[in-house]
Amino acid sequence: MSTDAAGLGTRRAVGFVVPAVVLVGVFLVFPALWTIYLGVTDFALTGLSAADPRTVGVDNYAEALGDERFHASLWLTAQYVAGSAVIGQAGLGFAVAWVLRDRPGPVRRVVEGLILLAWILPSSVVAFLWIALLDRDAGTLNALLHTPGAAWLLDHPMASIIMFNVWRGTAFSMMLYGAALENVPPSHLETARLAGASAFQQIRDVVLPRIRGHVLTNLLLISLWTFNDFTSFQITAGGPEGRSEIVPVYIYDVALRGGRLGFGAAVSFLVLLVNLVAALLYLRAARSRGGVAA
Repeated sequence: MSTDAAGLGTRRAVGFVVPAVVLVGVFLVFPALWTIYLGVTDFALTGLSAADPRTVGVDNYAEALGDERFHASLWLTAQYVAGSAVIGQAGLGFAVAWVLRDRPGPVRRVVEGLILLAWILPSSVVAFLWIALLDRDAGTLNALLHTPGAAWLLDHPMASIIMFNVWRGTAFSMMLYGAALENVPPSHLETARLAGASAFQQIRDVVLPRIRGHVLTNLLLISLWTFNDFTSFQITAGGPEGRSEIVPVYIYDVALRGGRLGFGAAVSFLVLLVNLVAALLYLRAARSRGGVAA
């Protein structure tokens, strides 16, 4: 029996690999192929198309690309990603990590624990808390601001779900940047400080060049997660009048509420392509600037 570098032998090595390959095939490869297949059919939840779906070629894709509602959802999703991930989570996560880097252990642990709590709570619980916060009649925010009757979820739906996602997801960026800042030698910051550099200049000229890979890795992950995030549905359900209908909510509405699984699968595949393009752009930027964090 042939052996490998680890000395397991071919059969034992295959035995370790097969379960992982099966899981990847069942839960990743097969659903992806099935989605591609559904995207070229008129498959539906009910009716004749459910029992005997027809192949429609690229009709679903053509309809999606010409759908103004889909275009609007893409634009809203771009705002959602830029506001809550790129600016909100990444910016706030770095700010918190920067402020806490020199704080005493107990203070740092308490603050990090509170921020992590928002991340580990079930999304349905977090959504209920934010609805209670923003409620028009008995909301906590209206009570604090003395603005009775202010309908935040109706008047500012996108701002509401952006703030909700920033509050919920900042913990990941905070932890990643906190670990990255540990690799910045304090002597470098002290030298810059003695040279008269302001805090902004220290971050720009000393810190960011050393943690560039971590920044790009964080932006890639949180951008993809936010682009595909469905949790905002629990806050506004895409309303009012589609003003917070981001792409995942749009797909849910046309595929499950509307019963058009084939069309929904086509839109999902288009979203996959958008994610792949975004990931490739991030990776290209990472390679041109020294690589991503391991």
